[in-house]
Amino acid sequence: MRFTKMHGIGNDYVYVNCLEENVENPSELSIKVSDRHFGIGSDGLILIKPSEKADFEMEMYNADGSQGAMCGNGIRCVAKYVYDYGLTDKTSISVDTKSGIKYLELTVENGKVSLVKVNMGQPELEAAKIPMIYKKEKVISQPLGVNDDVYEVTAVSMGNPHAVVYMDEIEKLEIEKIGPYFEKHPAFPEGVNTEFVHVIDENTVEMRVWERGSGETLACGTGACATAVACILNGLTEEKVTVKLLGGDLEIEWDREKNKVFMTGPAKVVFDGVWEE
Repeated sequence: MRFTKMHGIGNDYVYVNCLEENVENPSELSIKVSDRHFGIGSDGLILIKPSEKADFEMEMYNADGSQGAMCGNGIRCVAKYVYDYGLTDKTSISVDTKSGIKYLELTVENGKVSLVKVNMGQPELEAAKIPMIYKKEKVISQPLGVNDDVYEVTAVSMGNPHAVVYMDEIEKLEIEKIGPYFEKHPAFPEGVNTEFVHVIDENTVEMRVWERGSGETLACGTGACATAVACILNGLTEEKVTVKLLGGDLEIEWDREKNKVFMTGPAKVVFDGVWEE
């Protein structure tokens, strides 16, 4: 099976062109290829498939084999793959995901995609639809007891559930200790991705993320979007925000009039290879 390893600011996946390759058990394959010692090493597996509803379909799996609904960094790499590898010559494309069709604008330099702007759609704030079990309809800076501590949480779905928590500093945060308690918290029946955020100024924030099914990753595109939405809702930033992640920066804009979130960031090819069972 031929594959390409790619990353969006350090959020790395193994990509398979399923217009040419056949993957029989993607969940099992994702566990194997994601292993950083015995596999290729990645945060998961993304299949690029034909679609009847859009230009392409993206099917993603986490490092533990669970299927994800949407990956912001992953979808930028899908856009780069289909253009750079000659599956399309369009610079505006649509990609079907488990959280709906996303529309992408490609910036091309010297025949290769350098930046991708993704219309990530509308943020979902209704707790039941995130899903989060809570006594209020919307969870904006509300208390949540986690492992004997109480955190102020803002809950947002960007096609997958996010809990955004603000902190005075995140560098020394022992995320591997607290992250799993959020991920498995009973308030989130489908688990949750948790963003630990420090606001630098009204245009800039930094964050670390604990992703359900993968643990800490260098970046999370939907998490950056959820963070920006949460910051704007809490009056902490303007509507255009630079989100600094461990792997690099993403530019996020929430167009309140259209109620759409736009994410712009890079995508890179690491290497091509052949996986033999």
